[in-house]
Amino acid sequence: MTDMLDQLVNLSKNLGLPANDYVILGEGNTSAKIDDQSFWVKKSGVELATIDADGFARVRFEPMLEMLTGPELSDDEITQALFAAKVDPQSPGKPSVETAFHAACLQLPDVNFVAHTHPTAINMLTCSVAFEAATTGRLFPDEIVICGVAPLLIPYIDPGLPLAREIYRRLYQYIDERGERPKIILMQNHGLIVLAPTAQQAQNITAMAVKAARILQGTYAFGGPHFLTPADVNRIHTRPDEHYRQKIIGKG
Repeated sequence: MTDMLDQLVNLSKNLGLPANDYVILGEGNTSAKIDDQSFWVKKSGVELATIDADGFARVRFEPMLEMLTGPELSDDEITQALFAAKVDPQSPGKPSVETAFHAACLQLPDVNFVAHTHPTAINMLTCSVAFEAATTGRLFPDEIVICGVAPLLIPYIDPGLPLAREIYRRLYQYIDERGERPKIILMQNHGLIVLAPTAQQAQNITAMAVKAARILQGTYAFGGPHFLTPADVNRIHTRPDEHYRQKIIGKG
């Protein structure tokens, strides 16, 4: 448990580095699975760049997952539920308002870390009128290798429980349609979520998603994006040598 928390702290600090331009101030939140019963999640208002172990709350999965399919809750009821879900109710700090979507993502197979950031390059995309059209394809092989065949797109939803419920619903729709989970989620007018088995892969996927957004932005200066064909995307996604590279890159 201590090792996972150490990895989560290091991941969060790296994501919060000013040079990366992924978050500022108290933006973003991260989480890591401890076991089938609980997980670590960033406390509300804590800065990723300066976070330490005290910046995370240990939260139980069960009440968070029940919120995803339960009755509508008021803002006050959601706050009470977040405090009640803490393994140690007496520990200081409030779990992030986004804790429920972290629970939804972390209970998927092969997801041990979730990283939610607001990179400027990503938000230029998610806040644009071209959001959906600009995310219909992949631009280059390494984007596919690191970020998967396609992002999961989420329309703008009020942050907190309403957003978590929409993510939960669309995650399983994506899995049903594609036979695998997404590696990245793009939320309209909001930001990026990365799902990964390791802290290093969460960092790698975030970096590649940001690079892809910058390249996408640049393509519009030359007439617009030239997406790879579905056959080309599938070829890269299924090549054994690319699977090998994924494992090596994921180790950092």
